[in-house]
Amino acid sequence: MMLTEIARMPVRAYLNGDGSVRVKSSVNALIAYNGKERPIFWSNAKVVKAIDAYLDYRVSQRHGITPMATAFRGLDADGPIFLTGDGEPYKLISRPTRSGIVSYSCDSLSQLFSKLHLQAGIEGASAMSGRRTFAVRLANNGFDLRHINELLGHETLTATKRLIDADPVRLSTIVARVI
Repeated sequence: MMLTEIARMPVRAYLNGDGSVRVKSSVNALIAYNGKERPIFWSNAKVVKAIDAYLDYRVSQRHGITPMATAFRGLDADGPIFLTGDGEPYKLISRPTRSGIVSYSCDSLSQLFSKLHLQAGIEGASAMSGRRTFAVRLANNGFDLRHINELLGHETLTATKRLIDADPVRLSTIVARVI
């Protein structure tokens, strides 16, 4: 996901009303970086465990809760899943593009991702490199371009192919074999 999508993803995209984790959800077109809805699958046990622990923490800190304690684990269903350390939604900054279209960024979340990458020993990583890694791993595991494209939400197959073909790890392997 793009950082602006992560910042805007509502609790109801992760949880059912009874508090159980949804298996399949979607990035709503209203928050998608390109205005195109795409699927999300909450099927990775490590991701679910981490998000559940984070949501338990939020409830204990009373961040983004609602008076209806039984629905959505007591969290505001329309509020964002992820909040700042102060319990506030991440702020989006609007930036006009050359074409006059307004795009948004979430600098504070970007800084957090950079810090987490450095702590993990991954230099120069970004949220986009995470998307590329996801796409490349899918391609290396034999998944077809059309399905990878749908998961990434790209407008064209060409955009997905370009992202996969620009795999820096594969490029460095090619160079290492030649030299």
